[in-house]
Amino acid sequence: MNRTRSGPAGTLSSFVAAGWKQSAAVKGLLLLAFVLLFYFSLATRLVPETYDITLGAKSEHDIKAPHQATDEKATLKAQEEAAEKIGAIYPYVALHNENLIDSILVRIDQLNQDDQVTLEQKIQIYRTELPDRVDQFIDTFISTSSGTYSASLFEEMKKAVQAQSYRLPEETFYKLPKLTTEQIAEMRTVGRDVVRRLMADPITDAEAARAKVAELVNGSSLTLKTQREIVQELSRFVLTPNKFYDKDATEEAKVQAKQNTPPVVIKQGDVIVDAGQVIDQETYERLDGFGLLKEQKTYWPQLGALMLSILFMLALYTYAELSAAASKPALKRTNVDWLMLLFIFAINILVMHLVALAHSESWPYMMFIAPIALGSMLVTLLIDVQTAMVSSLLFAIHASIVMNVEQTSLFDFRYGFVAAVVLFTSVLAIHRASQRSAILKAGIMVSLFGSFAVTALTLVGPDPDRTQLVQSVGFMFGSGLLTAVLVIGIMPFFEMTFGILSALKLVELSNPNHPLLRKLLTETPGTYHHSLMVGNLSEAAAESVGANGLLCRVGSFYHDVGKTKRPLYFIENQNGGDNPHDKLDPKVSASIIIAHARDGAEMLKAYKLPKQIRDIAEQHHGTTFLKFFYYKAAKLAEQAGVPNEWTEDDFRYPGPKAQSKEAAIVGIADSVEAAVRSLGAPTVEQVESIIAKIIKDRLDDGQLSECDLTVRELNQIAETLKTTVIGMFHSRIKYPEENAVKNEIDKKERKA
Repeated sequence: MNRTRSGPAGTLSSFVAAGWKQSAAVKGLLLLAFVLLFYFSLATRLVPETYDITLGAKSEHDIKAPHQATDEKATLKAQEEAAEKIGAIYPYVALHNENLIDSILVRIDQLNQDDQVTLEQKIQIYRTELPDRVDQFIDTFISTSSGTYSASLFEEMKKAVQAQSYRLPEETFYKLPKLTTEQIAEMRTVGRDVVRRLMADPITDAEAARAKVAELVNGSSLTLKTQREIVQELSRFVLTPNKFYDKDATEEAKVQAKQNTPPVVIKQGDVIVDAGQVIDQETYERLDGFGLLKEQKTYWPQLGALMLSILFMLALYTYAELSAAASKPALKRTNVDWLMLLFIFAINILVMHLVALAHSESWPYMMFIAPIALGSMLVTLLIDVQTAMVSSLLFAIHASIVMNVEQTSLFDFRYGFVAAVVLFTSVLAIHRASQRSAILKAGIMVSLFGSFAVTALTLVGPDPDRTQLVQSVGFMFGSGLLTAVLVIGIMPFFEMTFGILSALKLVELSNPNHPLLRKLLTETPGTYHHSLMVGNLSEAAAESVGANGLLCRVGSFYHDVGKTKRPLYFIENQNGGDNPHDKLDPKVSASIIIAHARDGAEMLKAYKLPKQIRDIAEQHHGTTFLKFFYYKAAKLAEQAGVPNEWTEDDFRYPGPKAQSKEAAIVGIADSVEAAVRSLGAPTVEQVESIIAKIIKDRLDDGQLSECDLTVRELNQIAETLKTTVIGMFHSRIKYPEENAVKNEIDKKERKA
């Protein structure tokens, strides 16, 4: 992937002398840093640390756990504490007491309509029947809800309802037989509403709820005092507690609290023995369980880890250098590349270790959430695909070692295989990215393929477990999304620190909605169209010689933005109108033309565009000579009979000359486009001549002396520009064959 590095101000690459980037000594130190990074990362898993410990003696230093383990005693204590924190559980029970008051009023209506029953008999029936209604209602509820609540809750329910029962006043029994059907119908509606509203809230004290009845009934639609009094009494009568202590649920919650209490884990790196601590029998056994007791000191594991680290470094260095040698010259490795690669490896390895430290027995598959594709994506976006491929291989091997928390073998095949899948998927998904959104899409691809790999491993296992599958896939899916978020967040750091202008940033800057491009379009449409044409020409020319074509295109879009300060002084914006330069002194005209490069660079800096874009705007004219205005000044001086007080240097751009291939190519393309556009219907020969003359003039004038374009590359640029110009202006270019045919027709017509 093409990417460009900025020049002086504000970046790490400009902080040091230019020679630093190619220094062999510095490269050697960076490669040594890679070896040390790999060694200290791998040593945590491959090199067992042991101690010379004597029972009853004091430890001379802190001793840390080499791997994760469960502390059984501390776990049991934590479970007991968790159970003690569980308070009494009082579930809310939806009793629907509004149905009770409704049934009571229905019964009253039925009895009142029975003419065979005397008034005294009705009063007696109400006196004996109504007090039992609440108990019957609760018993019915219990019988129909036996599978929903525990027996202890039903027992507490009966006790609470009986203890907080309400006794109807004697006078109420005498009022009930006098109610008509219409009155009872009104009372049913109001009674149901009042009881439903009060019972909607949890109630442990029925008296508190009964105190609110009068207010609600008095605010109802009932108009008769007798109706309101009876509804109030019946509402108080049917109101009961609906929140009860559940002993069984409380005990079950305590059991669940114990079971859900995660085991107390001694994490890898935790201090299990402090310096100066006396080694008792329990501590000695713990050290023995961790394998920390030294019986015979050996350095073979350290040597093996070092050799493996050297192999990692050699694989990375050899493949990266070979891929650079076979790729475009613009991508040759510098020490800035190696330093950036070292940062990326350090970040990715750190992420692996952090996730490994967070691993626990309660979440045994948490390792799959590690965003290990972060490194591969960054290498792909900031360096190139080839280096990303070998980096992915090393990351996969590294993951199988670092994430091998069980340490039953040297490598954990599961994590190594899944890591390889997601790493290579991330490279293939991101290598053509041209927008930030492509990073998120690549993260989703990582999630999908990683989940597919995890599912495959789980299903081929000896005893596939649904919980294991759900956890693994869930963490793996989260890994891809987390990777995308981290890449989007970290990319600007590398772009700013190392002066990398990535393809993603360039594509963002090419958006026509950028304020400067909108300004260019609305205020100087001619210049805008010219910039687009220059972008097409320069991109094709740059890609033909291995330069950054996308940078040339985007740089071309902004290279003449300075013309927006004085748009009518540039011919492409005059639309056939008067040329203000005809009335100006040549030196003033030249200063206006010359100023657009400096003005453009200042505007780009004000809008905080990257320095590479500013350099193209400032350098695309180099120190070229404005011949027209110089000769005009000389002619005016001659006509006035005075010596010309101006020199050629007064009519040159201030520069600097092009410092990069991209700035030089944009400058050439800029001149070619303007020259070809000025011709009405150029021929192929004229196009070739114009391009050759522009390049020759720049060479002769020393404008290309400070960039690293070779003569061979200039010839390739000329050929590409010719082909592109013919393709862009094909309708206006006369081909030799067309001219010959036209001449032949003209001759025949003249003879006729």
